[in-house]
Amino acid sequence: MAASQTAGSEGDQGAALALIADHTADTSAQGIARAISGLITAGTIRPGDQLPTVRTVAAQLGVSSSTVSAAWRLMQNHGVISTDRRRGTLVRSSRGSIEGRYWQVPVPQGTLDTDLSTGTPDQALLPDIGVVLHRIHADVAVGSYLDSPVLPDLEAELRRRWPFEPEHITVVDGAQDALDRLIGAIVQIGDKVIVEQPTFPPLLDMLELAGAEVIGVELDDEGLRVNALQQAVTSKPSALILQPRAHNPTGISMSPRRARKIAKTIGPDTWVIEDDHSGDVAGVELASISALRPHRSVLIHSYSKSHGPDLRIAAIGGAAAPLRTLERRRSLGPSWTSRLTQQILLEMLTDPDIADQVRLAAETYQQRRRDFVSALSTHDLELQVGAGLNIAVPVHDEQLAVVYLAAHGIGAAPGRPFLVDAIEHDFIRLSIGNFHGDPESLAATVAAAALAGMP
Repeated sequence: MAASQTAGSEGDQGAALALIADHTADTSAQGIARAISGLITAGTIRPGDQLPTVRTVAAQLGVSSSTVSAAWRLMQNHGVISTDRRRGTLVRSSRGSIEGRYWQVPVPQGTLDTDLSTGTPDQALLPDIGVVLHRIHADVAVGSYLDSPVLPDLEAELRRRWPFEPEHITVVDGAQDALDRLIGAIVQIGDKVIVEQPTFPPLLDMLELAGAEVIGVELDDEGLRVNALQQAVTSKPSALILQPRAHNPTGISMSPRRARKIAKTIGPDTWVIEDDHSGDVAGVELASISALRPHRSVLIHSYSKSHGPDLRIAAIGGAAAPLRTLERRRSLGPSWTSRLTQQILLEMLTDPDIADQVRLAAETYQQRRRDFVSALSTHDLELQVGAGLNIAVPVHDEQLAVVYLAAHGIGAAPGRPFLVDAIEHDFIRLSIGNFHGDPESLAATVAAAALAGMP
């Protein structure tokens, strides 16, 4: 396609259509995506060129429009193309930038007096690591690159605490690291993956970069809606990824009854990844699907919010196969999480004073939730108390609500980055666990923000 041609002209699209037809031997979604990506890499189709419509390509290749749409999604997820309502589907000029949902959530640090956008724990409620450092032995350094990735004493303590008997257990650098590495071990390009709707924005970014087709299933007060999940599993997903308690952004925790129903609903070949990101400060008991099907599930338990974000440590326990794949792949990079950090965590987990501090933190977060939800109810905003650090508040207009709160010195996260697909009602997320002030005053301001833009 000549560089001088005008992108989007009928001649351009006709030439592109002929090229796609000539170079596509495999007419699966993956095959179409590979063929077009190859033409772009070779410079035959160039940055800025407009691709033919999904319907036109489908007719030319003799496949369904849904197959071509899936190919378009794969290329879009990998940054090859972009879609604009007015200009159509264009070849991107660069694949080097990351424009994911994650970067749309927190406000710049120090911008506002009261920043409730971050989802981070309250620093004042974290244990004092300095006390532990004085007790650390000097002989924790690794003597060999081939040593086990987990300290034996830490593994024993983790197994003692685990809600079921895991086939294998390992340690990585936090819950997000765990999710990223498990997706790499389990999910292949084109796989269908079920997640909660809404869910954690970085998870959606990770799945898009992996080339997965993401299916969102909405929640009720007990977790994933079973009827919607039953419909989603007909697509034969390779994985279900969910937060079993203290869900971010809603604060919902899965009930034991719902965990049993979900375990019966999903197919035997579907992997389950449970992200227990709040861990010991969740404020509610853990109901785990992994405990019901341990041979096809893994549970992530993070210690960042309970024992300190700078520890950057999470344990993963469950089925051995994906965890051993994760460890083999990790051996080509960092290999293991610092033994020194592991020793610090072990000391903290076995210290009764620190255990008391963690319990106090969980109780404090829960009390802050209760106080805020109670205050909101006086403004006709009725919410479930939930658990954890975050709470989702329905609003009339998400953008106006965020701007209204910012004008009053309060940082809030917009709801859209948490969504797989658009939903009927807008919402904002508040990291209420970090709020130290008067809940009545905050509730009044939030209630006014929720009404912003209403006639």
